[in-house]
Amino acid sequence: MTTTLRTSEVAGAAGVNQQTLRYYERRGLIAEPTRSPGGHRLYPQEAVTVVRIIKAAQRLGFTLEEVADLLAAGQHRHGRTVDPGLQTLARTKLEEIDERIADLRAIRQNLVEALDAGCDDITVCATSDCCSLPFVEIAGLEAAR
Repeated sequence: MTTTLRTSEVAGAAGVNQQTLRYYERRGLIAEPTRSPGGHRLYPQEAVTVVRIIKAAQRLGFTLEEVADLLAAGQHRHGRTVDPGLQTLARTKLEEIDERIADLRAIRQNLVEALDAGCDDITVCATSDCCSLPFVEIAGLEAAR
């Protein structure tokens, strides 16, 4: 006989709250559980592993939609349909993270330069040549909209 777990047991073992578990169920990330005669959700033990995978993937920066793709890719791989797996999706995510890091470094550098220039009033800074904040770039972006 297969052991099943109630919602509170899965949530506790996976380190999430019960609402999170139900949300993942609604999003299709975990399979809809069977019900006990009393109406309680009964999950297979594998549900704990799936929830842990979801949380780990989120900590790595994957969105829930991307997590769904990761989970589906694993299921398709077992069914012999070859979809992009973890390697492909991880490479794509790594490229996105590298772009965000580059953007954050540029933002940081602008802020350091603004501090070094002694900027204290954003209105004065916006009209001063000594400030490195990207007011021109921002104005150009707004004009393009």
